[in-house]
Amino acid sequence: MGVARIGGSVRSGEAVLSGLSLCVNGSVYAIAADPATPLVYVLRNELGMTGTKFGCGLEQCGACAVLVDGASVLSCNVPAGQLAGRDIVTIEADGDSLLDAVGAAFVAAGAAQCGYCIPGMVIAVAGLLRADPRPGEEAIRAALQPHLCRCGTHARVLRAVHALSSDGGARP
Repeated sequence: MGVARIGGSVRSGEAVLSGLSLCVNGSVYAIAADPATPLVYVLRNELGMTGTKFGCGLEQCGACAVLVDGASVLSCNVPAGQLAGRDIVTIEADGDSLLDAVGAAFVAAGAAQCGYCIPGMVIAVAGLLRADPRPGEEAIRAALQPHLCRCGTHARVLRAVHALSSDGGARP
């Protein structure tokens, strides 16, 4: 397995491999990996983007969430090959004002404890707010339903999302 930005050749050992082409955080990468490889492994192991966490591997904890074409997707079971030509955004995205605002709201609300689940929750909230800038309680809870927090910060996470979605929330 290997990776290169488009324009360079991708080599694994002696052989040139034709790999996937993925657009991640605005950059296009050629990745020599089996298209069936779950996206979370490609992001972490091939691209070095470790902000996307591997939790359960069963789409039950939400730690692996990324945005795909603006919607939150759990990356632990989605084959990377299915995402060729789609826009993938991870927690590492530079200059994403909405991700920055959500992160700041989580900090202000004291929503982060150990931090393992937070990247996935920030991604989920950003996806929700892109689709609906003023979501109601039901929509907020539905967006966060796949995300587990063992530290018990759920009430603080809800407070952060409400602050962002209210008229008084600091939004970009």
